[in-house]
Amino acid sequence: MANILVVDDELGIRDLLSEILNDEGHQVDLAENAAQARAARALARPDLVLLDIWMPDTDGVTLLKEWSSGGLLTMPVIMMSGHATIDTAVEATKIGAMAFLEKPITLQKLLKAVEQGLARTAPRPSLTAAAMRISMTAPMTDFAVEAGLDGSVPAELLDRGPQATQSFMLEKPLRDARDEFEKAYFEFHLAREGGSMTRVAEKTGLERTHLYRKLKQLGVDLTRGKRGN
Repeated sequence: MANILVVDDELGIRDLLSEILNDEGHQVDLAENAAQARAARALARPDLVLLDIWMPDTDGVTLLKEWSSGGLLTMPVIMMSGHATIDTAVEATKIGAMAFLEKPITLQKLLKAVEQGLARTAPRPSLTAAAMRISMTAPMTDFAVEAGLDGSVPAELLDRGPQATQSFMLEKPLRDARDEFEKAYFEFHLAREGGSMTRVAEKTGLERTHLYRKLKQLGVDLTRGKRGN
């Protein structure tokens, strides 16, 4: 699963791309102009951006240049347009865009471009030369970051019980690490809420339909919380 930012001034395009990408298991943020795109990029740090070229305030190529010159082009950007010329597409590619999709965008081309873009996302550097892990302790709001080579859990954390600790290796690709964290996150809330999907949806801020889809995509055992009770 990846965090994808869709920037397009057309509501229909935003809704369509959001629906498709959500169905593929991705988290999607939406922006209808450059100002919203700047804010979303700063807040969510997307793994990939789908950026429309023609927008009313600042066009996509100008925004791409801004990110590139400011050292903010740290994610793959796929440009989109129904009216761009070959010169515009070439210019965007020279600036740093990895691909160009012509509207109307077919499902096959969209998914292929997104897959290729995410495959190019470089993993973030390790915090230390040693393998790092995040040991999550109960309650979930407490975090401890410790260095270790064997992936073992400290004795003081083991004393808190088997469900109080989860260990995540930070040298994994970002997508794999995020999936592991999200799976543990939802399993924790399912256990704490006795398997109630309604309460878990309220706690996590997700709609039930999207929550079911997310849990299925992550491979979460929906009976785990109920068995615990």
